[in-house]
Amino acid sequence: MNARSPLVVPVLAIVAGALALSACSPKTMIVNSVGNALAGESSSWGRDDDPDLVRDAAPFALKTIESLIEQSPNHTGLLLAASSGFAEYSYAFVESDADYIEGTDLAAATALRARARKLYRRAREYGLRGLEVGSPGFRSTLRADPAQAVAAVRSKADVPLLYWTAASWALEISLAKQDAELTADLPLTGMMIHRALELDEGYGSGALYDFLIAYDGGRPASAGGSVALARSDFEKALAFASGTRAAPYVAFAETVSVATQNRAEFVKLLNEALAVDPNRAPAQRLANLIAQKRARWLLERADELFIE
Repeated sequence: MNARSPLVVPVLAIVAGALALSACSPKTMIVNSVGNALAGESSSWGRDDDPDLVRDAAPFALKTIESLIEQSPNHTGLLLAASSGFAEYSYAFVESDADYIEGTDLAAATALRARARKLYRRAREYGLRGLEVGSPGFRSTLRADPAQAVAAVRSKADVPLLYWTAASWALEISLAKQDAELTADLPLTGMMIHRALELDEGYGSGALYDFLIAYDGGRPASAGGSVALARSDFEKALAFASGTRAAPYVAFAETVSVATQNRAEFVKLLNEALAVDPNRAPAQRLANLIAQKRARWLLERADELFIE
């Protein structure tokens, strides 16, 4: 998880501040003030060392953002906060929980994945709405002429929206492989990420390359997938992360090492993920703790994932 998100914003403080302004400001000004704050770079929650506390607080933050969007439907900061927030919440606390309990409660895991898919769809829709603000007609053009649609996004400021829209869309697809119509949209997500790379390659300390590890490494060669490409993506992600993020190690181990049945590499990479010091980059602390939890779970499953 990276960059701008309601999970890393002190929402209660922001709302309190907005209420304090209400006596002297029109409602739209208040809503936009809150939206601007949510679109900022505050990372107080991202620095948290208690993922369960964030899990419990996130739904209030997300519903607050949705209420504000109703008042200011074209505020790109709010739309970005909603897109990133629902995607992060779904991945960290819904889909991952489904993975963790599947071995003991398949029915509950299936229900959680159905919920995760709906949350990803909500995230995708907010992201598309945000892109529409800066590039009117983006959604329809993306269907008719994807290259033209992504080329029309010209601002570095739009990279977070490109990233979170593509990420939530791809995550939704990953949970609906039986949906051929939705699966056919996967190349659109790759085009958005490659456009984001052109505009700001280092976004999120390599987060764009995290996406591409799974995108390039998880597709068959007939669809453009390649272990070599995924390995290149991994090396670039590490270069931008500079040892501050565990996610690239986990992504490559889970996607490529398992697919190639390279158990030694799998174990090595996950141990490297666990060796990342969450306190070295405080703004990445929460994301690293979540990635490291997944790394430990994957190591516990090694006997299931590899055929000796």
